[in-house]
Amino acid sequence: MVDTTPFTRAVDHFADRLRAAPQSRLQRGGAAEALALARELARRTQLVEEPGTELREMPDAGMFAAADQITVAGHDLALVLKSEDEVGEVVRLVEEARGRAGV
Repeated sequence: MVDTTPFTRAVDHFADRLRAAPQSRLQRGGAAEALALARELARRTQLVEEPGTELREMPDAGMFAAADQITVAGHDLALVLKSEDEVGEVVRLVEEARGRAGV
């Protein structure tokens, strides 16, 4: 079993930073960046759990839900990661998204 702790910590840290961010930061792109990340994490999970099925897109539940969306999508993906390389890749995705979000 692969250790996904670095990934779940990165996801939780990003989500905490979003929850603490002012509304203006969320409006300037923080929430959109988080939603894009949540959608990518959910897409990766679906590709593993349901290969060959039509991809579904996570809905936009509003800027105040973005932190919860990345948390749910991230923890779902953590359950299906199979290698340390995959963990490293998704940690980088989270860190890059957090940087673009400015939180």
